[in-house]
Amino acid sequence: MRISVSIFMLLTLSISLANAQSGYFEDAFRFSRVVPSGSARILGVGGTQWSLGGDVSNIAGNPAGLGFFRSSEISLSLGYSDWGVRTEYLGQSREYNTSNFSLPNISYVGAKPKGPMETKAFKGGAWAMSFQRIANFNTEFGYFSDILGQSSIIDFYLQDAFGIPESQIENFGLTGLAYQTYQINPIAFDSEGNPIPNPNVYDSFVLGLPFQDENIRREGSANQMTFGYGANFNHKLFFGGSLGIRTLNFSSFKIYNEEFVDEPLATSSLQENLFINGAGVNLNLGVIYKPMDNLNLGFVFQTPTWYGLNEEYEAAVFTDYNNYYYEPEDVTLGQEDAFSDLVISNYGLNTPLKIGGGATFFFGKKGFISADVDWVDYSTARISSRDFDEGPDNEVIRNIYSSTINYRVGGEIWLDMFRIRGGYSFLGDPYSNSPGFDQSTQIISGGVGIRSGSFTLDLTILNQQYDQLYRSYQVLDENGFNFGPLTEIRNSITSGVLTVGFNF
Repeated sequence: MRISVSIFMLLTLSISLANAQSGYFEDAFRFSRVVPSGSARILGVGGTQWSLGGDVSNIAGNPAGLGFFRSSEISLSLGYSDWGVRTEYLGQSREYNTSNFSLPNISYVGAKPKGPMETKAFKGGAWAMSFQRIANFNTEFGYFSDILGQSSIIDFYLQDAFGIPESQIENFGLTGLAYQTYQINPIAFDSEGNPIPNPNVYDSFVLGLPFQDENIRREGSANQMTFGYGANFNHKLFFGGSLGIRTLNFSSFKIYNEEFVDEPLATSSLQENLFINGAGVNLNLGVIYKPMDNLNLGFVFQTPTWYGLNEEYEAAVFTDYNNYYYEPEDVTLGQEDAFSDLVISNYGLNTPLKIGGGATFFFGKKGFISADVDWVDYSTARISSRDFDEGPDNEVIRNIYSSTINYRVGGEIWLDMFRIRGGYSFLGDPYSNSPGFDQSTQIISGGVGIRSGSFTLDLTILNQQYDQLYRSYQVLDENGFNFGPLTEIRNSITSGVLTVGFNF
């Protein structure tokens, strides 16, 4: 398993951050966060779909909307995204771009409406299935500085090693690798020169501050296969439910470097590789009510996704010394490397549930305006495992994450066979304590469409923006403040989605 950070160190964070030597609390948010997804039409109106029926996106959104279908439909979406990242560290900025093609949505709806002479309340319904990409992890970011940092990762190793007997230190994660490469060494004698048996306090002969740089590359996605059904009662009340089966693949590759001037250590490099895959299941229940012909009111309840995840983790430390003579072991240090074992572990993740509602108002045959709001409490996510103690990470989840209110609004104008759309989506800041730094997400979208007989064609362009804070490692001062290197990350993701549909 990966390195777990102690509860004390995490609770002293003044702002919630991603750490290079992280626990599993990061996964709880990373794999719980879902931005609006679906067809180009739904994305074009800001992702609003809690009360807007008759779209293939209802399969994974509000399945009650399937009850609006009077004919069967098949659709295919093609997507392209460009993920731009701008980072700033010690006043120095860098820019990154990662492009990605995808199939964001493939859907089939089989409608079975009752005839116009049906006298019973049940007017038929539709069953459906879809494959939808719900998360994209493909990105790259980092930083480079020609200004000396305010700390070294050696400071982290020293704090992390405190109290660990030398007989055990080699097996203590990244800190054990630092010990094996002589970046930290035991204090073997007391103040009177007497040997200390099995010492548990460490120091370092590397005293200066380094130049620092880091690169993080991430790959993967989360996808969901959904099976749903929606029923129509008197064309007024619509009920639906769906079963979602999610699959997840995530990879992370980190390289953190330090360069020293006039020190025994010239350079050091920490490399970490992480691979996570697994599957999960969730349920989705929804209702849409039409109190009048031009108004829809919708409600949706989405259960947590219950994931079973597998991971592989490995790390290596590479150091290059200036032929430094280390007297306690009578050795001249040059290139000293250390490698961790390949660690394989399994764990469960329960993501937060979601409750939402919305309304859509139709302007006759001229178009509509729609709005959604939903509530998610990220602090309720939970990690479970037999391979490690999940208690510290669950405590961190409860302390650094919070509930959010998310809302979306959008509209569509009908001009004969043409459609013009626009929308806005806001996802609240999921962190409970990030003073002065807003980590909410905003998405602006716009699109056009064509309706011609049994054929539909929709195109949407959207831009998603959000900011993050990232620490490569953490070092605490006497007041518990983390002064490890802090990088501001500004994300801007521009995407295009094209959906082709056929009714029959």
